[in-house]
Amino acid sequence: MAQSCLKCLKYIMCLANLLCFVCGVAVLVLGVYMMLSFRMAALTPTLASFTVPNMLLVSGIVITCVSFLGFLGALKENRCLLLTFFLLLFFLMLVELTAACLLLMYEGEIARMVNDDLTKGLELAKGKTGNSTMSEWDYIQDKLDCCGVHNWTDWGVNVPESCCRLGVCGTTEPLYRKEGCLGTLKTLFEDNFLTTGISVIVLCIIEVLGMCFAMTLFCHISRSGLGYKL
Repeated sequence: MAQSCLKCLKYIMCLANLLCFVCGVAVLVLGVYMMLSFRMAALTPTLASFTVPNMLLVSGIVITCVSFLGFLGALKENRCLLLTFFLLLFFLMLVELTAACLLLMYEGEIARMVNDDLTKGLELAKGKTGNSTMSEWDYIQDKLDCCGVHNWTDWGVNVPESCCRLGVCGTTEPLYRKEGCLGTLKTLFEDNFLTTGISVIVLCIIEVLGMCFAMTLFCHISRSGLGYKL
């Protein structure tokens, strides 16, 4: 009976980690695609390392490595790999909860940092048509239907065509987009806040289940005297 439970638990862990590995590869590919296709780092020069493509890239690497470790540990019944898998999941869960708490505690400071960084990026783009910073501003203003940081007056006299509705600026009184990009991004974040929170909670539950499975399998292997030793 114990051997049957051990095998069942082993194959469940293998299947779950295999699915996580596939998801990790998908996230990694998405991060690479976004990094190559949507170059928006110049919008926030100071926070360039914390762009969505970079975070997806790091997340994909972490997920693939940890899930491969769990898959190999369960398949080979290696107690050392299972214990390492357990500790990594525990560490990742602590990091996620710490990051969530810091975001909630320092929400105002983070908003000010993003505001200052967007303003700095806009100042770099002023009067420099054709450079990468300007093209990134054109892209985000067109996609998010916004203009400038707070409104179109942030551009001064050199308002880009991407700020005009339907891209038509050749009139005496062009119709500019009213909403600033900072407000649009804030609204977008608030609209997806519940989804993000649920995703974090589901991720933590999956990690707790992974830790429980890994430790249960570790204990079964230790009691039965099977598998590779530490």
